[in-house]
Amino acid sequence: MQTTSDDVLIGRIAGGDRLAMQVLFARHHVRVYRFVLRLVRNEAAAEDLISEVFLDVWRQAAKFEGRSAVSTWILSMARFKALSTLRRRTEEELDDETAGTIEDTQDDPETVLVKKDKGAALRQCLEKLSAEHREIVDLVYYHEKSVAEVSSIVGIPEATVKTRMFYARKRLSELLKEQGIDRGWP
Repeated sequence: MQTTSDDVLIGRIAGGDRLAMQVLFARHHVRVYRFVLRLVRNEAAAEDLISEVFLDVWRQAAKFEGRSAVSTWILSMARFKALSTLRRRTEEELDDETAGTIEDTQDDPETVLVKKDKGAALRQCLEKLSAEHREIVDLVYYHEKSVAEVSSIVGIPEATVKTRMFYARKRLSELLKEQGIDRGWP
């Protein structure tokens, strides 16, 4: 069952095969969780969303038309749910727990040391990108999605994906130069 394609698993899930659902979940839940976590920036919310996404996979497997890869379909559902959660969250009032999660932007000694690490600098620069650019970079580089797949997931034309990728790379290069990192890794 581990070598079965995602498309076959979806077909079996549509027929009520729980083992196929377990295999599909095991294959994709970490990637989807990380993607959602990058969007909502809250572990508990990300875990709740993952449960909802895979519950929808179970319920809607028969509706899967195969116009994209199964992983693209799952990431599309995850993105939609994450963005819906973010929209609801902005409407909610700021409470003590949320206020406690707001970062202090002052650098402490530990942060100064971390900034010297190029990997940390790259992650920091990625966080400074706009949400649209960060999302495109995340899907292309971390989830290894093609331009067509990103277009399907995000719901924008392929040309827009390419344009956002161009400007994201350009801005990332500028941010890295500000951090003292100029092209490549020694």
